[in-house]
Amino acid sequence: MAGQESLPVRRLKQFNPLGRLSDDQLVLLASRVECKSYAPGQRVAERGVRDGLDLYLLSGVVELESIDGRKSTVVAETETAANAIARLQPRMYDVVAVERCEFMVVEQDVLNQLLRAAPMDQLDMPTEAEDSEGDDNHQLLMEFYAELRSNQIYLPSVPDVAWKVRRMADSEDSTAGQIASAITADPAMAAKLVRACNSPLYRGFSDVRNVREAVVRLGINTTRQLVSVFALREVFQTRQPILQKEMEKLWRHSREVAALCWVLADSATRINPEEALLAGLLHDIGVVPVLVHAEHHVNLFADEVNLGRALEELRADVGAEVLENWGFPGPFVEAARNAENWSYESPESTPQLADLVIVAQLHAMIGSGDSAGLPPFDQVPAYRRLGELELNVSSSLKILTEARARVEEVQQLLSIH
Repeated sequence: MAGQESLPVRRLKQFNPLGRLSDDQLVLLASRVECKSYAPGQRVAERGVRDGLDLYLLSGVVELESIDGRKSTVVAETETAANAIARLQPRMYDVVAVERCEFMVVEQDVLNQLLRAAPMDQLDMPTEAEDSEGDDNHQLLMEFYAELRSNQIYLPSVPDVAWKVRRMADSEDSTAGQIASAITADPAMAAKLVRACNSPLYRGFSDVRNVREAVVRLGINTTRQLVSVFALREVFQTRQPILQKEMEKLWRHSREVAALCWVLADSATRINPEEALLAGLLHDIGVVPVLVHAEHHVNLFADEVNLGRALEELRADVGAEVLENWGFPGPFVEAARNAENWSYESPESTPQLADLVIVAQLHAMIGSGDSAGLPPFDQVPAYRRLGELELNVSSSLKILTEARARVEEVQQLLSIH
C-alpha cells in the first residue's frame, strides 16, 4: 500500500476473521493490504474468477448478482460488511459499485498464515496444566479455519430438486403446473409433498391426490419452503457411524428449533411460518461440513472436547458460507450466523428470522435442561423484539406449552419419509 497510510488496528478488528489476530499481527497485515477505490457502476469482482483475494468494504455500497440473476446490496459499516465480499473462490457473484466505494484488499494466503499463528482467544485460555494440549488444540483449530478460508472444506450442495424449485418459484413466469412437473421428476419428493399437504397442518376439506393439487393448495411460496425442508434431510448424512450419531443428534435439535420457530412466527410475528421453519432447520447447517471434514483430522475427530470446540468455533462462519453458497437470502444467512449470539440486535424495526431462531434456541435449550450460562430472557434483544405478544418468561412458556400440539404436528411434518 505504497504512498498510503496504513489502516489503524482498531479498524481492522471490525472485520471477520481479522479480530482473531493479535495487535502485532494486525500491524503486519496493515502493511501488506492494499486499498482500492471504485466509481459508481465499476466492476469490483467477477463471477467465476479465482484471484486469491479477500475484499473488505470500507465505504460505499456494492451490488452482488448471482448466476440466476438475484441481486443483493451490501452497505459499508453494517454487519454484513464485516465479512469479505463474495469471498468463495471461484467467486459466486458479480460485484459492482453502486456508489463510490473503497475496498481493503487482502491476499488470502497471507491472512491464512497469520490465522495459523493467531493467539488463543482470551475466553478460551487453558489452565497451566492444559497449556500443551491447549496449544495443540488451538493450532488444530487455526489450521481447520485456514482450510475453510482456502475453500478446502467441502460445502454441501443444495439437492437438485430444491434448487430448481426455488429458482422457478422466484420467477414471475412460473406456473403451479410447471413447479409441480419439476417436483414430480423426483418421486420421493413428490410423495413427501402430497403427504405434507394432507397432514394436520395443511389439510383442507378433502385430501389432495397429486402434486399439482398440492402446489395449488399450499401456494408457490409454501411449496418452495417445504421442498427445501424435505431436501435438507439428505444433507445431514455421513458414512462414518460415529459422526452419523452426531448428525442424527443435530437433526433432532434442528427439527425442534424449526418447530418452535414455526409456532413463534405463527403466534407472534407476521413472518411466514414456513420461512421460519426453514430458518430453524438451517440454523446449524454449518455443523454439517465441520463434522464431515473432522474425519480428516484424527485428533479432532477422536476427541469429543476438541470436536465440540471446533463446532463452537466454526459453526456460525461455516453456516453463513453454506447459505451464501446456496444463494439463500440475507435473513437466512443472518439467522445462521447469529443463532447463538444472544446479544444480536437487528437494525430492522420488525422481527426478523434471526430473532425467531434465537428465541427458539433459548426455549429448546431450557426445554432440554441445557440452560446453564443462558442470559435472562429480558436481556436478549431478540426476545424483546417479539413484542406483539408482550412476551415474558412465563407468558412465552405458556404459549409454547399451549401450542405443544402444534409443535408436535410440525415435528411429524419434518419426519415424513
